[in-house]
Amino acid sequence: MNDNETTTQHMEPYGKIIAPNTIRFERLLPGPIERVWAYLTESEKRAKWLASGDMDLRVGGAMELHWLHTELDTVKPDEPPEKYRNGHSMKATVTKCEPPHLLGFTWGARAEALSEVVFELSEQGNDVLLVLTHHRLPNQKDMLSVSGGWHTHLDVLVEHLNGRTAPAFWAKSAGLNADYVERLRED
Repeated sequence: MNDNETTTQHMEPYGKIIAPNTIRFERLLPGPIERVWAYLTESEKRAKWLASGDMDLRVGGAMELHWLHTELDTVKPDEPPEKYRNGHSMKATVTKCEPPHLLGFTWGARAEALSEVVFELSEQGNDVLLVLTHHRLPNQKDMLSVSGGWHTHLDVLVEHLNGRTAPAFWAKSAGLNADYVERLRED
């Protein structure tokens, strides 16, 4: 067993609460780091696992995220909930940008309740450790609403970068949302 297999086997797939308003996820991805960075920053590549949209890659730069879950790299897309049927969009601002290691941006539609998402990338041999930390979530409801979603989106990214197709998004997300209700209740 090599070091990467050891790391993968001991990596917790679920997000971990690291503060009352902060959750962190870790995923080991096939490198090189520039490839993973491209999947965070380039609209066409990001659309395969999260959302498309332009990004001005500098601190203070504007960005947009346009979710259309039927376009994700998953098996035959399942039917999205009514509120996401036609996709949805969000404007954000880049808060951290140190290519190809660090990317942060604001998150949320309510100005009084903006949170921050930070991606950190570090090389681990031929692989890349991606650490996603979602900071300053306003409340437990917001924590629950992002937990299963981030987990599912990151799993789509893992599968895509490994040349595989992820399971249907909404079915997996629904199961994970139920898991996170229990996990967050325990914390």
